[in-house]
Amino acid sequence: MSKTYKITVMPGDGIGAEVMAESIKLLDALSARLGFKFEYNEQAAGGAAIDKYNDPMPDSVIAACKLSDATLLGAMGGPKWDHHTGAMRPESGLLKIRKELGVFANLRPVSVPAALADSSPLRPEAVSGVDLLTVRELIGGIYFGKPVGNDGFEAFNTMRYTVPEIERVARVAFEWARKRRNKVTSVDKANVLDVSRLWRDTVKQLHAAEFSDVELNHLYIDNATMQVVLNPRQFDVILTSNLFGDILSDTTATLGGSLGLLPSASLGTKYGLFEPVHGSAPDIAGQGKANPVAMILSSSMMLDFLGETKAAAAIRKGYEAALAQGLRTADLWREGYKKASTSEMGRVICEETLKSL
Repeated sequence: MSKTYKITVMPGDGIGAEVMAESIKLLDALSARLGFKFEYNEQAAGGAAIDKYNDPMPDSVIAACKLSDATLLGAMGGPKWDHHTGAMRPESGLLKIRKELGVFANLRPVSVPAALADSSPLRPEAVSGVDLLTVRELIGGIYFGKPVGNDGFEAFNTMRYTVPEIERVARVAFEWARKRRNKVTSVDKANVLDVSRLWRDTVKQLHAAEFSDVELNHLYIDNATMQVVLNPRQFDVILTSNLFGDILSDTTATLGGSLGLLPSASLGTKYGLFEPVHGSAPDIAGQGKANPVAMILSSSMMLDFLGETKAAAAIRKGYEAALAQGLRTADLWREGYKKASTSEMGRVICEETLKSL
């Protein structure tokens, strides 16, 4: 009897529906070939949910996610909703669902195949072969710390971490390093911040107690950002806090030349949330210019999470085969390459994925 996975799908705003559609086509083609099934439950989120429910992330949507095996999420927000403030902003819905699902570790892989190296803002020889993973703590730190306030004259946010919060995300980083090249770089600001000193001490203690076989080093956030640009191939797994991870993972995301290539997975002890790194890009919505790769690779990460590792690996092969053919969406296209629409890129990746099985 074939396995059926229940998936909550939230297309989000802007280009979200377009890139999500390409992912769903690919997932359905793979499931038909490999003998498992998907049962989709589509829900509004972000700006779309504000329009429908007057709430960027209604409790009913979160309840649907908790009843699913995984959640696929598109980008949220856009100028239409910029006048909203506080909990009514589309982005607040994203923070809410992360917190409610307890997805404390955000995984952002960045790889630059040889076929993509000349699309990078860095020299091709500096980025060709880059394969790094940022593990970012996602539901603590300054984005969630209390007290927080703004009285019009003074505003403040609070960066807080506890030892258990640091340990659980550090454990994820060390475990992933063991599956990769066995190296973790922990990024903090321990020369200035007390919270970073606790972070560094906790990571060191966990390393000594449970992961002494993994190479560990530490960098300050300013140096780490510089090193990502100067020599990105030195990194295997980068471990860092919510704020620093937000900044650093977006920096690493540019190495391949476009945010449209970068997937992410947000994982907790029970739930998995999978979404592209890019924004909703409302200026190109509906024009066939959006790059579906980040959403498709997020779907691949979801398949890994579900245990369908053969299907996940096939997607990654299909994506690289499409690149090797010279196909590029508008964000990466230049003379010498074949310009592909959103749907054409999705179609070729799907064809190449099925060929690789």
